[in-house]
Amino acid sequence: MLDSDSVILITRNGMGEADQVLQHRLIGTYLKLLDEHDILPGAICFYTEGVHLAVEGSPVIETLRSLEKKGVPLILCSTCLNYYNLMAKVKVGIVGGMGDILEAQQRASKVITL
Repeated sequence: MLDSDSVILITRNGMGEADQVLQHRLIGTYLKLLDEHDILPGAICFYTEGVHLAVEGSPVIETLRSLEKKGVPLILCSTCLNYYNLMAKVKVGIVGGMGDILEAQQRASKVITL
């Protein structure tokens, strides 16, 4: 069920503060559980290093595709993609701006930052 009242902000190339392998494992588990249990936020926004999770080579692309197919908007920061030179490698989501992220946050009654 889509819960448009909540938005998840992903600001890291993984989850938590650990080595990259563990960060990827944690975010992979988190997103997979959202997907498998149909805990669907109103949007997932990716900015700063978080945009790395929505591009070629990301270990969570398939899970993100599944969430997107279930109706979860995935909003990627265009400034961040350009900064990391990743625009051509986007595999999932829509490229937006900070205004799109702000709009998603404003509509939400709950914002979760990972």
